[in-house]
Amino acid sequence: MIGTCRPTRRAALAGLAAALAAPSIVRAQEGAIRFGTLTPLTGTGGTYGPAMRDAVIGAVRAVNANGGLLGRQIQIVSEDTQTSPEAAVRAARKLIDVDGVAAIMGTWASSVTTAVAPLCWESKTMLFTVSGADSITQLPHQGFIARTQPNSQLQIEVASRFMVDQGGTSFAWIGPQTPFAQSSIDILTAVAAEAGIEVESLIYEAEKSTYRSEVDTILRSDPDFIQLGGYAADSTVLLRDLWQAGYEGMIIGPAYAVNDSVVEALPAEVLEGVFTWEGAPAIDSEAYANVQQILGVETVDPYSAQTYDHANLAMLAIGKAGASSGQAIHDHLREISQGSGQATGSAVSGLGVLPGDVNYDGASGPCDFDEIGDITGTQFLFKRFENGAPVEFERV
Repeated sequence: MIGTCRPTRRAALAGLAAALAAPSIVRAQEGAIRFGTLTPLTGTGGTYGPAMRDAVIGAVRAVNANGGLLGRQIQIVSEDTQTSPEAAVRAARKLIDVDGVAAIMGTWASSVTTAVAPLCWESKTMLFTVSGADSITQLPHQGFIARTQPNSQLQIEVASRFMVDQGGTSFAWIGPQTPFAQSSIDILTAVAAEAGIEVESLIYEAEKSTYRSEVDTILRSDPDFIQLGGYAADSTVLLRDLWQAGYEGMIIGPAYAVNDSVVEALPAEVLEGVFTWEGAPAIDSEAYANVQQILGVETVDPYSAQTYDHANLAMLAIGKAGASSGQAIHDHLREISQGSGQATGSAVSGLGVLPGDVNYDGASGPCDFDEIGDITGTQFLFKRFENGAPVEFERV
């Protein structure tokens, strides 16, 4: 069963009476297994959230169609973070306290993940996230966080070395205050210093209608390569203001900062030559093909690839454990995602191998986690805008 239902009062009371008449352990085993998606359906991350949710639903629907998990169906309860920590906390409380989910999947903004993480580890609810801030897996989460997104340190290191490799000689970083702003500046500065390059940085107030004064300030250092550290709304304004100021150097930003909404808002000439980076999904994998089919797209965005993996990882861990709690996912996650077991790209095929050993290889790549829940390796994809569209430039 996918989605939530709203029964009549009479049906609800009848169901409650029946539930209370049964022992609690029987109720827990006979009811649906519940997962929650907590993605940004609206707000800054709204470009990605619906597909992220749908990738989870598709993965679960495939298992339900093949008999379910532990003899039970899986129910997805979807909530919207609104790309807001406050809204996300309210939604997470509902998922945990009312819906009783075993896992929450798909938190996107680092500020959102930071806000909801304590609710998860305190309730022993497994949290799967695509957020990048280094600080997230440094929280005292007791193993209840698994991050499929490369952390910000790895991302900024790779992006900064790319800037050096492209021949930049004077760098600048500009972005709002976020959980990863200062660490991004520090990493860029360290990488640049190895090449004898100086870095100017500026942290601005988010969501302004113009950044012309900030642009004028950062351009005084005469950079030939600027790294963007904000989200799409800010990037739209910054790119416009940089172009109007006559800046002719190179620009790079994470793909989520220069996404489809930016492309729709700006003329092609403003975006010409701008670089982006993102974690590269495993485009030749069985899992990636599954997500393509679920979403009906040729190119799967990295976040939807990851949330598809979240669902499969949770289902395989539950299958391995023989129990459907967040603790069961916590205890068996690495058993089904790394090691020498039979490779699988979906829970449907992997569940057929259990109780034997399986090794889930995901749509986002190998899902090998270190001791604090960080993914241990991934590919990166760099693109460059040409005639208003991002074109693959390099994979590293």
